[in-house]
Amino acid sequence: MQSFHDLVVWNKAHAVVLGVYTATRSFPTSERYGLQVQLRRSASSIATNLAEGCGRSTAGSFAAFVEIAFASASESEYQLLLSRDLGLLEEESYQSLCRDIVEVKKMLAKLHKTLEARAARHRRP
Repeated sequence: MQSFHDLVVWNKAHAVVLGVYTATRSFPTSERYGLQVQLRRSASSIATNLAEGCGRSTAGSFAAFVEIAFASASESEYQLLLSRDLGLLEEESYQSLCRDIVEVKKMLAKLHKTLEARAARHRRP
């Protein structure tokens, strides 16, 4: 068990959440319960699942939460694209946030691989 604060990927994911909240402030009120909240929830789910995974007692269990975080990052990536294509998000914000999410996804993939290897070592007789 480790503190999520110590994970570089959690810190990067947290920064993405803050960026998403800032970028979606200007969304129209008609999106308050639509795309704005969906994007905020999917982005915050990345960091949330990493934090929850850190509280698990095994590498395999943590890996499962990393996998969920990766799925949330993919969901966020699409919602950013949709926001841009609907004219709700400026191109510059879209590019910056997408670049950060892709970086988070790469980091999550590497962390997942590491955790799976660690779990496999502990399963061996």
